[in-house]
Formats: sequence, C-alpha cells, structure tokens
Amino acid sequence: MKLALAQINPIIGDLDGNAEKIFEVCKEIKNKEVGLVITPELSLIGYPPKDLLFNPRLYDEEKDVLNILSERLNNQCQNLSVLIGIAEPTPDIEVPKLYNSVVILEQGTWRIIARKQLLPTYDVFDEKRYFRSAENSSILNFNYQEKLWKIGITICEDIWVEQNLQNKKILGEDPIRSLEKEKLDLLINLSASPFIESKSLLRQRIAAKAAIRLSCPVIYVNQVGGNDELIFDGSSFALNKKGKLQKELPAFKESVGLHDISSIKQQNSISSEYPASQEVLFRALVLGVKDYARKCNFNSAVIGLSGGIDSALVATIAVAALGISKVHAILMPSPWSSAGSVKDAMTLADRLRMHNQTIPISNVMNSFNDALSNSIWGMPTGITAENLQSRIRGTILMALANQKKHLLLSTGNKSELAVGYCTLYGDMNGGLSVIGDLYKTSVFDLCNWIDSESSSSCRNDFFLPETGEIIGSEIRNKPPSAELRPKQLDSDSLPDYFILDPILKGLIEQHLPTEVLIEKGFDKKIVHKVANLLKNAEFKRYQAPPLLKISNQAFGSGWKKPIASR
Repeated sequence: MKLALAQINPIIGDLDGNAEKIFEVCKEIKNKEVGLVITPELSLIGYPPKDLLFNPRLYDEEKDVLNILSERLNNQCQNLSVLIGIAEPTPDIEVPKLYNSVVILEQGTWRIIARKQLLPTYDVFDEKRYFRSAENSSILNFNYQEKLWKIGITICEDIWVEQNLQNKKILGEDPIRSLEKEKLDLLINLSASPFIESKSLLRQRIAAKAAIRLSCPVIYVNQVGGNDELIFDGSSFALNKKGKLQKELPAFKESVGLHDISSIKQQNSISSEYPASQEVLFRALVLGVKDYARKCNFNSAVIGLSGGIDSALVATIAVAALGISKVHAILMPSPWSSAGSVKDAMTLADRLRMHNQTIPISNVMNSFNDALSNSIWGMPTGITAENLQSRIRGTILMALANQKKHLLLSTGNKSELAVGYCTLYGDMNGGLSVIGDLYKTSVFDLCNWIDSESSSSCRNDFFLPETGEIIGSEIRNKPPSAELRPKQLDSDSLPDYFILDPILKGLIEQHLPTEVLIEKGFDKKIVHKVANLLKNAEFKRYQAPPLLKISNQAFGSGWKKPIASR
C-alpha cells in the first residue's frame, strides 16, 4: 500500500484554508495509486490552537468543513482516504469538553477513528486545559485492494513512552504496550512536535522502539511551519518493522512524500539528511520569522542596526526570510556610537543590499535633557541616561513600524534577556524577538558559521551573497558593547559570556540550584549575582515580545516564574 505523508503548514484557526490545503495535496497525488493520505495532529485547526478551542461553535464549523471536504474528495479523488486531526466534543458537560482526535475521510463521509491518550502539560504544552484523555488505544481496520490492514493510530505524545531515551514520561498507560498483542500491519503517528535542536533524531529513536516492539512499520507525520513562538520542522519519516529509516521528508519545508510500505525495494535503510547543527538553527529561525510575518499579515520588517553582532545576525535572518526589498535597516548613532560601529553597520547593510537610513539621535537626547533638567529630578544621569538613549531608539523604530506597517524585529539575545541587560520600551520593543532564545555565545557561533563555507547551501536557498563574509570579521571579533556611554563594554557589568552562559544554562534549562552550580566549580559570587539578576529581570520578560523557541527551555509560554517572589 502506498501512503502519502502530507507534511503541511496550517494557519491556526483557518479551517477553510487548511481544508483547502489538504484538498490540494489530494488533487496532486490522486493519480499516483495512493491508498491513504496522512496529515498532522489537529491539522484542520492548526497546532497549538490554545483558547480558540473554547469557541462553542468550533465543532459545528469543523463538521461543515469536513462535510464539504468529504464531498469534494469523493467527486475528484474517489479512491483516496485521508486522516485529519480535529478537536472532537465530549458527549457530556464535564470539563475538559474536547478530545484531540483523528477522523478518516473516505467515500464521501467521515468518522472519528482515534483519540489522544497522553496529554502533555510540560514546557509550552497545556493540553489538559482543553482535552480529555482517551481510555484506549485506537485501531483502524482499513480495506485496500482486497486486503484488510490493521493499523494502529497514535497522536504525537502517545509514542513518547521510552523513559530510558526521554528521561521522563507522562503519567498514564503506555499506548504502545496495549497495541503489542494486536499484531498490527502498521502504526501511524500524527504529530505536531515543535522544533528543538537534536529532537529529530530522538523522534526517530522513539519511533524505532515502537516499530521493534510492535514488529511493524511506523509512519510519523509532523506539522511544519512557524506558529507564534513555536517552530515546527516537519522532518516526517517512515521506518520499517526493524526501526530502520526508509523515508524522510525535508526539514522546514512543506512537502508531500509517497511511501510504499509493501514494496520489497523498501528494505535497505537510508541515512538521515537532517541539517547539521548551525544550519538547522539558521533554517529554523528563518522559517520562524517568515511564517510569523506571513501569518500576522506583515509584508515587511524594520530593524535597528547598531554595528553589533546581534543586530547583524537578525538582519541576515530577516533578509533570508523576507527578501532584500522587504527589510529596512535604521542606524541611530548617538554621541557615544563609535565610528567603527557606524561603519560596520553600513558595510553589513551594503553586503545584504538592504534599504537603510541613518537617523542620528543626538538632538533628541538634548531635547529630553532640556525637558528633564527643568523638572524637580534634574537632568538624567548614569543608567537613566543610558536607558533614555535606548528608549529614544525604540520609539523611533516603533514610529516607523506604525507608519509603514512594518514588523519591528527585536535584536536582544537570551543572555541579555536573562539578566535584564536590556531596556523596557527601548531595545526590547518589537513585534517578534528573533534571537531571544540564543545565548550570546551561540550568537557568535552562528555568525562564525554564516561567514564560513559551510553556509553555502543556505546562502543559495535564501539568495544571500554567495561568496565572502556576510556578518564580517570586524563585527564578529568586536568586544560586545551597548555603546551607551564612553568606552562601555558588556564585561563592565556582566561576567564574560563564556562564563555567564554556562551558568545561565544551568539555571534556566536544567533548573539547577545555585549550590549545585557552585559544587560544579563556578565562582560562588558570580553564581549568586547571576541568579539574582535572573530573578530580578522577571518583570521585564513578562513585557517582552514573543520570541522564537529553539531550546528545551525558552522564555515565553513555557517559562512560568512569578515576578513577586523570594
């Protein structure tokens, strides 16, 4: 039997548009002898739909769309059956009132065939807010060409049950264990699994365990695309009954892959073509920016270009995501901006062939100083004066974004956001934080990769300069500085980033107590200073723009720390 793995990029809430996308996939492959089309988890409404699920008319709207889609498929793609993820209401009034379910569309009708059992509530997930757990694993008896196929249907988390690989498992029955006695011909998993670096390999290892336990092939279809802070990499795949990779769809691209699970040719395993570490980060961030802009109806972006490495990286990602003509760079030098930084910013803009404009802020600073010097508090000094510069720049950028309907891209990194080395209503302004989940050391690593020959495939794919440096050695080798006072360096206020970032990773991603970090050899004073900075900056992060998540613990919806605490 030939299957179609429909790795689609839905828009959350767009039932008609997502149904049309599924229909177009079916039209594309209707003459290719496909028996079953598989789409991702909640593919009709998109994942994660969050509180859109509280719409009392949602299921009526889903039914209308499914009825129309079933009829259209029956008229134009009669021999196709399609698996689609939907939100199904429960038969009673108790809460939660929904199941995370799968329907099959065939012969002009549709019916529920599976419900999700394991509902994640860790990190960014909050499925028990909306869904009720199914009590049993699901089996689809599927007739195709005079053969009855016994197919297990699981939804995303239902196969994440290998504690020795995951280091954790959701409380509940193991859906795979209950299928072991069923002698399945095939296991299908419909997923919406967000991108985290190295997660693709783990998915395949988890699915391989299921294939071996059930002694049957496994088909895994994952959503692709950016939805708010989350990036979905797709990377759908097929494994044989020994857990060996037979088919893999490209990462970060909407695509349809055909796979014949009964073909004798499909016995030898293939090698995964998932991108290498730095390339995968770059492609993930490009997709995140591209889809955030597209799905939020922004046609262009504006960015403050300082001559520093953070804004240089964001500018490069933005050009790759949106195109040269859609990105506008604004240089806003102050009296403390070095000539080198202004030159570096101009050089970068020229390399990327970006629209750019210089708006000096010295006169605006003087106007603020004059206005405030007449107040009872007097002229701003110290950190107040420094923050004022940042807020002037932030106000200018927001004005341009409003005037031209640009998406303002924030350029702060995770290290700065963690310790509060950023200014509310200043450099934190923006509609999207592009690198807010990249530590400063990771920013340097990614920029070094961009300027290396290893980035050639990405340069070609995203129409970036084919040869030579993009970021530039002057920017990459420059000591980090906000340039808000004479001869200022980040290291005046913070530990060097090669010391700071490992401490932050321990505190943020591993949730280690300060005592454990000290036992690991980190300086006691530095650890306590960093921990206090992290805690005290919580109020800033509550007011930060959404950021693109690429790590296992990002600031945002998966970070739920109180502001007022000890």
